[in-house]
Amino acid sequence: MEIITWVLSGEVEHSDTLGNHGIIRPGLAQRMSAGTGIRHSEHNPNPDVEAHFVQMWVPPDTQGIEPGYEQQEVGHLLDAGGLVAIAGGPDSGAVIVINQRDAVMYAGRLKAGESVSVPVAPHVHVFVALGSAVLNESDALAEGDALRLTDEGPHAIIAGPEGAELIVWATA
Repeated sequence: MEIITWVLSGEVEHSDTLGNHGIIRPGLAQRMSAGTGIRHSEHNPNPDVEAHFVQMWVPPDTQGIEPGYEQQEVGHLLDAGGLVAIAGGPDSGAVIVINQRDAVMYAGRLKAGESVSVPVAPHVHVFVALGSAVLNESDALAEGDALRLTDEGPHAIIAGPEGAELIVWATA
């Protein structure tokens, strides 16, 4: 399993049997490949601050891979606006490479009124992690809303008055 952790607020501390250790905060992306076997633990290292995060599990397209771990700083890319390819197969151009050639995870921290084009793919899943947005100038999306698009669009998302943090998966 390819496991991507995305922290919205607070921190998540990770440690595993390969000796990896990291604290994931907003602006960092983490991948753990379960591969042929790994044990890990994750917890909130600060009980006084709530941790709010999304963890996504993607089946690998190759069996028997080695377990692995990676953490990358992506906050500066998000600050530039638009959607950023965070995790995806080897040819996706994503910051983190996962063992699944048919999936790409994008994230965006949109300012109020900022518009982005939804990636073109046979299947797209949009999750409004923070804030609000509007799809195609008509469908209102509140924080926590998700939708799946099965036509290739074009589709556009516009951030609401408080901005929006989006997670978008595009899959074949």
